[in-house]
Amino acid sequence: MPKMPTTTADRPGRTLQFARLSLLAIALGLATFGLAACKGGGANGPGGKLDPKADKGPEAVPVEVATAGQRSISASYNGTAALEARADAQVVSKTSGIALKVLADVGQHVSAGQTLVSIDRDRAVLQQAQADAQVRKLEANYRRATQLAEQKMVSANDVDQLRFDLDNARAQLRMAKLELAYGNVTAPISGVVATRDIKPGNFVQINTPIFTIVDTSRLEATLNVPEREIEVLKAGQPVQLLVDALPGKTFDGKIDRVSPVVDAGSGTFRVISAFDGGGLLQPGMFGRIKIRYDQRADALVIPRNALLEDGNAPAVFVVRGGKAARATLKLGYDDGPWVEVRSGLKAGDQVVVAGKSALRDGSAVKVLDGAASAQPAKAAQ
Repeated sequence: MPKMPTTTADRPGRTLQFARLSLLAIALGLATFGLAACKGGGANGPGGKLDPKADKGPEAVPVEVATAGQRSISASYNGTAALEARADAQVVSKTSGIALKVLADVGQHVSAGQTLVSIDRDRAVLQQAQADAQVRKLEANYRRATQLAEQKMVSANDVDQLRFDLDNARAQLRMAKLELAYGNVTAPISGVVATRDIKPGNFVQINTPIFTIVDTSRLEATLNVPEREIEVLKAGQPVQLLVDALPGKTFDGKIDRVSPVVDAGSGTFRVISAFDGGGLLQPGMFGRIKIRYDQRADALVIPRNALLEDGNAPAVFVVRGGKAARATLKLGYDDGPWVEVRSGLKAGDQVVVAGKSALRDGSAVKVLDGAASAQPAKAAQ
């Protein structure tokens, strides 16, 4: 069917319909804007006021601080070493035989020269008797020969031979007496019996260890110290010892001797510290040694945990005007939880001890209540 041409009468109707649609769209837009305004949406808040959080910067980082203050601080060298007895000895028998009596046991204190084992000496007694008889016989012969020599009835050569024989017999007698004395095995040093390897009735071999004695009256610990410390560590300086086996107990000693020779291979020298024994300390215990060689009475110190651990030069964050400022330090002595500051801070500066990892130079900080007053009290002690 052929399309009918548009007539002038249809145009006013279409224009009216388009106008109605436009008015409807404008009304919907105004309604949406009004609803958003009523709920406080958009850039403005309720009542047309600006949101106070809209232009606020980054939040302050909460931190704990300590105040740099003055206190006494010591310079020390720390090391570890095992305790050793001042002296120890293995007891051996100088002869062989059956052990008749064992007169000492493990843990018993013995004195130098005290008899520990008694060995059968019947054979040695007979040998001494034979040597004694030989000496008496030769003495009589020598006296007669001397008288006959005065009468020119014995040659001088015969007299000399008898004198030599007599001297040899006397030496044999002394040997027999010494062999008899070896029947009593004695302690070479005073100390405590550490081991016993003999029982009554056992056959004792010559030069075989049967006891071990340790002198626990004084204990020693040897440190291999780097050569840079050779000028500051001297004999007589006080030493403190902490033993792993006895937690919470501190033992005082002193440097007994210092080796003047530096080992070329390791670059260290030996420092031997001495401690009183006879109590809780025992040989073989592992200890931690602290040697204090200098002390400053009024040093500027901060807690060790304030130092930054970023691998660079020693530094801390200092709170100034509500912001964190990085300060590079020159450190001095190191004493347990405290470190001495030679430059970079002044007394009264607040350094960050907790919350450092979230800070950058210039970061805003918020000091937690009570954090600033707890640490300075320690620094003032």
